[in-house]
Amino acid sequence: MTLRISVAQLNFVVGDLAGNAQKIIAAAHQAHARGVRLLLTPELSLCGYAAEDLFLRPAFITACDDAVKVVARGFAGLKHMTVVVGHPAAVGSHSLRSRSVSAPNRINAASVIREGQVLATYAKRELPNYQVFDERRYFVPGHEVCVFEAGEPGAQVRVGLLICEDAWFEAPAREARAAGAELLAVINASPFHAGKAGEREAMMRERVRDSGLALVYAHLVGGQDEVVFEGHSFALQADGSLAARASSFAEEIFDLELTRAGDALHLQGRIEPQRSVDADLWDALVLGVRDYVGKNGFPGAIIGLSGGIDSALVLAIAVDALGPQRVRAVMMPSPYTADISWIDARDMASRLGVQYDEISILPEFEAFKASLAQEFSGLTEDATEENIQARIRGTLLMALSNKSGRIVLTTGNKSEMATGYCTLYGDMAGGFAVIKDLAKTTVFRLARWRNEHDPHGRGSRPIPERIISRPPSAELRPDQKDQDSLPEYDILDAIIERYMENDQGIEEIVAEGYPLADVEKVTRLIKLNEYKRRQSPVGIRVTHRSFGKDWRYPITNKFRA
Repeated sequence: MTLRISVAQLNFVVGDLAGNAQKIIAAAHQAHARGVRLLLTPELSLCGYAAEDLFLRPAFITACDDAVKVVARGFAGLKHMTVVVGHPAAVGSHSLRSRSVSAPNRINAASVIREGQVLATYAKRELPNYQVFDERRYFVPGHEVCVFEAGEPGAQVRVGLLICEDAWFEAPAREARAAGAELLAVINASPFHAGKAGEREAMMRERVRDSGLALVYAHLVGGQDEVVFEGHSFALQADGSLAARASSFAEEIFDLELTRAGDALHLQGRIEPQRSVDADLWDALVLGVRDYVGKNGFPGAIIGLSGGIDSALVLAIAVDALGPQRVRAVMMPSPYTADISWIDARDMASRLGVQYDEISILPEFEAFKASLAQEFSGLTEDATEENIQARIRGTLLMALSNKSGRIVLTTGNKSEMATGYCTLYGDMAGGFAVIKDLAKTTVFRLARWRNEHDPHGRGSRPIPERIISRPPSAELRPDQKDQDSLPEYDILDAIIERYMENDQGIEEIVAEGYPLADVEKVTRLIKLNEYKRRQSPVGIRVTHRSFGKDWRYPITNKFRA
């Protein structure tokens, strides 16, 4: 017996029910023509993930119900073809039991559809409510098992259906096996962070060893606001060994073959090699930019190019994501801009082939100082004048954005966001914060990685070496260096990681050998600058704790540890 299975590892758009439905229907027809008889789509594929408070709108749920009927009709002519489609669904009031009237009455569902008919609908049982997840706000948990048959008559396999978080717990898989399942099908929308792919494979290995069942893991791909889904669908044999692995950060209909020898099932498919952390980070950032710009209809992007490492990295990412013709770089020198900064900026723009312009901010800066001369009389220059320069640049970039329709990509990194080493309405002005979740040390590492790895095969090194090797500076006063205001970045980033990402206390961090003065300074800056982060643009999440939905701290806060 042989059963061909496909995973529709596709990039869906939240709210585009008609477009998503047609994408699923087209994938099913293509797969069926190749002899596939079981097609798995990702979690909530029909509406896109995550639809957030759209789930609270009755009209949205009704539209999703209608879309399920559309895809079912689209499968009507596919003989012996079973398709699993993820979607939200309303449940009757009896499901609420003792819940308050304000409780959700929706489920995170997956429907099993064959030849135009919905055979079963499964409700996700384990609803995550951590990191970026907020599913208990929208859904009630299911309690039932779903096992269905797939394949042609006489060559069928009993499949137990799970949705994402269900497979991180023992009970759902064990109960599926007790109900007769021979294979686990897990549909997923699991946001990327560095190292997450390995964590998933390890957890699913535990699940198959615990349940004794082989498993197919069907995953989403694409960017949605701050989160990115990397694909990387895979299959495991019942002993936990890898049977197949799909591409990362790319759409594909991934084919597998399931064979039966006696009572034993064997999965087989293409195995993509494991990737480096930096390769995953780069592709996550590129995909995040491409989908944010493309799905929101922006014709291109504008970047303030300073000659420094952060804007250089953002420019390289943007060009890889959008192509040079859709990216514009603008250098805005001030009286404190070093010659090597504009020389390196010109060099990099030339290497990448983007439109490049220089607009001096000196006239505007002098005009601001003249307007404020009476107010500032007798006062020494300080961060006020530095911030004026940054805000002039932000105003110019936003003006160019308004005229062209292109989105401004901001260039601030996580180290700066954490410590407030950035200017509200200045370098924070823009629509999308590409490297918001990258520590400064990671920024340098990725710049070096990109210079050694050209996805376009041209052997280019887009970032001039001097940009990477020179000491970083905001260039807002004479001879300024970042380390005039901050600890060395390797120390700073280590403290941020421990305090912000891992929730370690001040005493714990000091006990690991970090200077008390540095720890006190950094943690104080993190708390003081929460009001700034709240006003920063949405940015791409690549760690398990980003300054987005992962971080929900009060602005007014006197807690020290």
